[in-house]
Amino acid sequence: MIALSLAEIATVVGGQTHDIPDPSVQVTGPVVRDSREVEPGSLFVAFAGERVDGHDFAPAVVRAGAAAVLASRPVGVPAIVVDDVQAALGALARHVVQRLGATLVALTGSAGKTSTKDLIAQVLQHRAPTVWTPGSLNNEIGLPLTALSATEETKFLVLEMGARGIGHIRYLTDLTPPRIGLVLNVGTAHIGEFGGREQIAQAKGELVESLPASDAGGVAVLNADDPLVRAMASRTKAKVILFGESGEADVRAENVRLTDSGQPAFSLHTPSGCSDVTMRLYGEHHVSNALAAAAVAHELGMSAHEIALALSEAGSLSRWRMEVTERPDGVTIVNDAYNANPESMRAALRALAAMGKGRRTWAVLGKMAELGDEALAEHDAVGRLAVRLNVSKLVAVGGREASWLQLGAYNEGSWGEESVHVSDAQAAVDLLRSELRPGDVVLVKASRSVGLESVAQALLETGAEGEVAAR
Repeated sequence: MIALSLAEIATVVGGQTHDIPDPSVQVTGPVVRDSREVEPGSLFVAFAGERVDGHDFAPAVVRAGAAAVLASRPVGVPAIVVDDVQAALGALARHVVQRLGATLVALTGSAGKTSTKDLIAQVLQHRAPTVWTPGSLNNEIGLPLTALSATEETKFLVLEMGARGIGHIRYLTDLTPPRIGLVLNVGTAHIGEFGGREQIAQAKGELVESLPASDAGGVAVLNADDPLVRAMASRTKAKVILFGESGEADVRAENVRLTDSGQPAFSLHTPSGCSDVTMRLYGEHHVSNALAAAAVAHELGMSAHEIALALSEAGSLSRWRMEVTERPDGVTIVNDAYNANPESMRAALRALAAMGKGRRTWAVLGKMAELGDEALAEHDAVGRLAVRLNVSKLVAVGGREASWLQLGAYNEGSWGEESVHVSDAQAAVDLLRSELRPGDVVLVKASRSVGLESVAQALLETGAEGEVAAR
């Protein structure tokens, strides 16, 4: 964070100083909510949760070097006490962002937010120092913490914004007002909470409504291939840039294809030129993500050649998102277990089919959460798609939703041993350990609550044990 005195911070957040001998002491380290991340000069934010109360760690964090604690009550060590810790954190983030003068890029969408955010960050890093959301910390706590990690050297701030209802993104944009706003897509993620695609579009569109007018530098970057996103052009006064494979897109892809290893390649077309891209990531769905990143980068002054080079070099910065690892015996594990919705599940299955040409392929899948009334139909459709893509074996893991996956595969024609329903992750591991052969490709994917990353990890450990035994 930019250096601020405790007295300044107290003024910004409307708090009272307690047990602070010298209010001129500056916060020069990071602002953190995890006591394990405290460094000398940090500001520790004490949240009182259902299981853990951050206030209990106050003495320890000050001993570890924290300058003070942002708290809702006195804690016996230097503290700035406020009525609402979350609101105070947001106020501090807003103040720091206004002081910085960095270009703030915000993005949202039903699927692909984190992968696209990682691409934008890596591309913009080629131009100037960039700070971005780590992982998927895209809510009312994670977003201000990310903004507060920026320093005087930061030129670009890339923030992922999530929403579980109307008004959530509006709240986030009030904390960190963006100049460039990107909307990727409107899908079915969290549709059970929102109540329908139109409600999701209403919520996601709050981002473009928050942007400055075009004459003040506001830019809305919208997916030309998604009608609900494209319609958001009428909801903003900002300049509109379209990306996609549509011929009407300002930044578009042509000659899209997958390499033999399943990595996307295409010709990038921008208003200022064209260049070829071959990505290190896996799956054709990353083409749209790459075009979104390219549209942002082009608007910020990068040439088509610079963008293509950066996209071709970019990797995955976040765990368990099409994370590809090959075991010593040639078995390839694709860990995409961080989260799942119908759109990302279909994309992952298509990537598996492309990667596994000429090899046996396994789809180890669990439930997609928060689909409401569409849950049965969507799980059934994913099971059917696995059969249509000629996935060698579907392993559906878990309870009712997993049974729907397996039933969809069965109804599509998977009547023999091509699909199986197992009770839990350990059962899946046991099955795979007994049946995997060198050269097989295994996709592991489900909603985060299922915890299927444990399957991927167990299979990788099995491969490592085999390597040791062979030696």
